[in-house]
Amino acid sequence: MARHKGRAWHSRLLAAALGVTALAAATSVWTAQAGAVGGGAKPGVSAPDAQHQGRAAKVAEEIVHASDRGAKGVNITIDDGPDPTWTPQVLQLLKDSGVKATFCMVGTQAQAYPDLVKAVVAGGHRLCNHTVSHDTGMDKKSEAYQSQQILDAERMITKASGGVRPQYYRAPGGAFTPYSRHLAASRGMRPLGWNVDTKDFEHPGADAIVATVKSEISNGPTVLFHDAGGDRSQTLAALREVLPWLRQQGYSFGFPVR
Repeated sequence: MARHKGRAWHSRLLAAALGVTALAAATSVWTAQAGAVGGGAKPGVSAPDAQHQGRAAKVAEEIVHASDRGAKGVNITIDDGPDPTWTPQVLQLLKDSGVKATFCMVGTQAQAYPDLVKAVVAGGHRLCNHTVSHDTGMDKKSEAYQSQQILDAERMITKASGGVRPQYYRAPGGAFTPYSRHLAASRGMRPLGWNVDTKDFEHPGADAIVATVKSEISNGPTVLFHDAGGDRSQTLAALREVLPWLRQQGYSFGFPVR
């Protein structure tokens, strides 16, 4: 899967997360064997919080694309938020359209806007872990770093939601590794891919975003949009057109299988 996010957005997120990641690297990083799979922290490393102690059952490690609505299902996925300007508008549009979506949240964004995380949950949507700082190069970094990015984001999102855990893990830019997939799955977060990249982050125009969905939906059911990282007015305009079009084609809206 292609690296698809703009460098400026990634740089801002990485800078915002530096304080979090530095502290986490020193105090709360566990490996999959110690903190996620084995269930105990290494000596000298802080134990997971109470919500982590009751973690979900392990799910499959393979990257999922399929929809729980079957062959004519579509999974709408929304990345990089929550954002105080765009996420409420996306939520309203989805409500008006009767569509549920999966929101892949960046940990620092969830921590900054917990009310929006709760609003996503209240709307019947699902949560997905999109790491602490959206580092699209994390597949080239150490397992300890990957652990910190995934586990601290899980903690941030769960806390912001009021206790609802993310059910999926989407690596930034598709930067999955066997280790990160195993770690996420051991925490009950199914690795989540995509079939249709609308490239809305490039601001190609609403018509181009719609055209991409129409031409590529035959590739598979999981469609990638964004609700953060810049002006998302084109995304909203495209969703207003593409959601009813998909229904007209006989599709129904669901969630990725777990």
